[in-house]
Amino acid sequence: MNDRPKVIIYEEQVFSVGQDTFIDSTAENNNAVIFEDNTETGYFYAIDRNNDKLNILDALHIYNVAHVIDKDKPSTLKILWSEDLTKAFLSINNYYHAVFDFENKAGYCRTGFPNSNSKWTLIAERHLTDDLLLELSRNKK
Repeated sequence: MNDRPKVIIYEEQVFSVGQDTFIDSTAENNNAVIFEDNTETGYFYAIDRNNDKLNILDALHIYNVAHVIDKDKPSTLKILWSEDLTKAFLSINNYYHAVFDFENKAGYCRTGFPNSNSKWTLIAERHLTDDLLLELSRNKK
């Protein structure tokens, strides 16, 4: 029995931290996420695309540009989806920074920031640990 996590890369792009960047990914079931670097911070957003508008469901802080040590080097960003398309993972330079779980209406990142005041989010603890990352990456059968 193969219990290895399986995620699929939907977006892969080289970008520079601190440069205006906007990368979106929409799964076939219309779950959608966006990564944005606005030259000061990096954020990962869960998005509702069911209307013709982009409605932000939740936001996760990824970094402050001023605190990124190697911002002068190009970074590789990947947005990956679980096989069942209910979870979106954000990886920068092969390190997982954040996950949105659309099925359970939850968002997690390494700092757990910010606390969510969104009506969409159903969880209080937002801190992404390696153990939680492994648990979230396993698909239910």
